[in-house]
Amino acid sequence: MLSKKTGPSGVPEDPEAVRKLLNRIVRDVRGACAALSAVSDLSDRSEEGREGPGLIPIHGGYRHLKSFQVAEILYDGTIVFCNRWIDRRPRTHDQMVQAARSGRQNIAEGSMALAISRKTELKLTNVAKASQEELLLDFKDFLRQRGLRQWGKNNPEALAVRRRYREFPKEWFEKSDLSGRSDMSDEERLDPYGIADATPEVAANTLLCLANQGIYLLERQIERLEHDFVEQGGFTERLYRVRSERRKHQK
Repeated sequence: MLSKKTGPSGVPEDPEAVRKLLNRIVRDVRGACAALSAVSDLSDRSEEGREGPGLIPIHGGYRHLKSFQVAEILYDGTIVFCNRWIDRRPRTHDQMVQAARSGRQNIAEGSMALAISRKTELKLTNVAKASQEELLLDFKDFLRQRGLRQWGKNNPEALAVRRRYREFPKEWFEKSDLSGRSDMSDEERLDPYGIADATPEVAANTLLCLANQGIYLLERQIERLEHDFVEQGGFTERLYRVRSERRKHQK
């Protein structure tokens, strides 16, 4: 039993009580580290966000997320598009490329941040969505300022882009160099929607459709993250549960 007499800082004045307190802290830290080690070697990230047996939830499986796959195709396509039609001297070129990159990078960073913070993952996923919203406006401006037609949601061209998307991202990633295969050319891998050969109207509308699809997927992902955060809490709550369980077994 620790001494109830403490100093101004809340630390027990009795040296023996201090020693016991430090020993207990060390045991708790070792327990947390052991819990982390129990899940650190898991290789299956397909169930990202699922609670494992230890302190850290399964995380980092962002390449399996359709939102990430679409964001990467959109990023590569935006680079091709900007290099063809956006002047490098104004800031628009860099801003569009950076918005596309942010849409991809924040999905990945948020996925990794899940290891210690669901709140951070949720925040970064919202940043990714905001970046794609910004990019969406740039493509709309490009069409509007040049008097080009913007495809309606149910136009045949827009429907064709969405139909191709349904199976394409998975197939594309399976054949990409990320899986160690080289049966696709660099052009096929980096420009799968043919932005380099399309007219300005077709290229801008195709990327506009992909941005809309990416935003939709991120909205669904954010809804899931919000639900998980409410139901499972964050790192602090999980740490408390792990420590509580450990203390029960020590009694």
